[in-house]
Amino acid sequence: MPRVLVADDDVEQLTVQQRLLEALGYEVRTAISAAETLRELEENPPHLVVIDLCFPQASDGLGLIRMIRERTQLPLIVLSGWPEDLYGTPEETMVSRVVVKGKIRELLLTIEELARC
Repeated sequence: MPRVLVADDDVEQLTVQQRLLEALGYEVRTAISAAETLRELEENPPHLVVIDLCFPQASDGLGLIRMIRERTQLPLIVLSGWPEDLYGTPEETMVSRVVVKGKIRELLLTIEELARC
């Protein structure tokens, strides 16, 4: 089963996503900061990455998107309660898909689709 890196500075959200994906058979690595996300990318390369758009330490997630893209072209799913914050930015073209937070079924279907590529 594909390895997924999930990055979110909200530990509760991170835990929910991790448990759900593990229950579906995915190998899940987690990160709670931009630095931890980048370290995981290098030390335990995943098949795809899911990040929250709101990362205070990385210019509100946009910086983290750029940092990830400097290192890899893996599928990148962005979760956001406010996806319009990404729309119209250069970073929008750097992500594989944007999923609105709370749309669990859409997130799971997107992970399943992109993990097959």
